[in-house]
Amino acid sequence: QVHVVESGGGLVQAGGSLRLSCVASGRTFSSYFVGWFRQAPGKEREFVAAISWSGASTYYGNSVKGRFTVSRDNAKNTVSLLMNSLKVEDTAVYYCAAGRGMIVANTERHYDYWGQGTQVTVSS
Repeated sequence: QVHVVESGGGLVQAGGSLRLSCVASGRTFSSYFVGWFRQAPGKEREFVAAISWSGASTYYGNSVKGRFTVSRDNAKNTVSLLMNSLKVEDTAVYYCAAGRGMIVANTERHYDYWGQGTQVTVSS
């Protein structure tokens, strides 16, 4: 069982940067595939980024490619999402999720554990 907690959300101006962190309580977090999703008011939850257990493979949603970078530090049980060149449309609650097995990065049902979410607001 893994418990994950997101942090780092806040208010930032368009064009700025923000780093989100996902910290797991379990000591075997390194064996989990970790993804980031976001949900804006009135919209469906959207895939943002994901990273394999080893960190060797990363995946990004089309709307964030070239702007966001996901990384992990297994020694610290932490996965980070660095968001650069933020746009107003990036405003959403961001969720960290973890799963094991044969995971398709952008498929929500493949993730077993979810954090509570952290709010990111980008102003113009």
